[in-house]
Amino acid sequence: MSEFNEFDQQGSVPERSTGSIISHAIEMYKGVILYAIVAMIVYIVLGYVIQLLTGFNSFAIMESMRDSGDYSNFRYWEVPGFSMYVTLSSLLGLLLAPLYVGLIYMINKYNTKLPIDFADLFIGYKQNLGNILIYALISWVITTIAFSLCVLPVVFVYPFLFLGYPILLFENASATEALGKSFNIVKENYGTFLGVVVLGAIISFAGIILCGIGIILTAPFMMAVMYSAYCAYLGKPRQVITK
Repeated sequence: MSEFNEFDQQGSVPERSTGSIISHAIEMYKGVILYAIVAMIVYIVLGYVIQLLTGFNSFAIMESMRDSGDYSNFRYWEVPGFSMYVTLSSLLGLLLAPLYVGLIYMINKYNTKLPIDFADLFIGYKQNLGNILIYALISWVITTIAFSLCVLPVVFVYPFLFLGYPILLFENASATEALGKSFNIVKENYGTFLGVVVLGAIISFAGIILCGIGIILTAPFMMAVMYSAYCAYLGKPRQVITK
């Protein structure tokens, strides 16, 4: 079980601007980057296991597409094991959502100058687990629909989901409450959140551009951006105390 500390501890809070939120997120991310790497390694290893189970080799396909120069007309759905791979990968993403929440929890401890423990990474599996999974499912459905229309709508839709995980963790809210609160805050400050999402995504995917393996270092950065955006618009959260 978890409860919230009665008093806010020390910690920095960014201004309500894109630049301030991103700068704050970078500083926060530095303090938990090793744990972020662990989370990414877990995701990559389990993703590789799924490829072995389904027989779908995404690396070989990307290499084939690169050699042929044909990216737009490649029929992924005709590749053996693709359907099962997508199904299991989507399920994996849902089941690992609490791990990302745990990273947000660690970032708050770092900001509060409290010692971080490796077990903190798994707090999402103890704190509000059901609603975290439901929210992850809702987010997946929304982004999948947006992506199926065109890649671009995802960029414009995702900001409305941006504060959900911090709200679920720090306010112990239900999935629908988190979705509603996130939507209401973002719609009043959409320009800032759109900028935050775009810049956060660029930094998160910088590992691919600079060096493929570097994605392990940069991908989880978006969790730090979520935390910093929460602090900017809702104040520094009270520390969750686990028992």
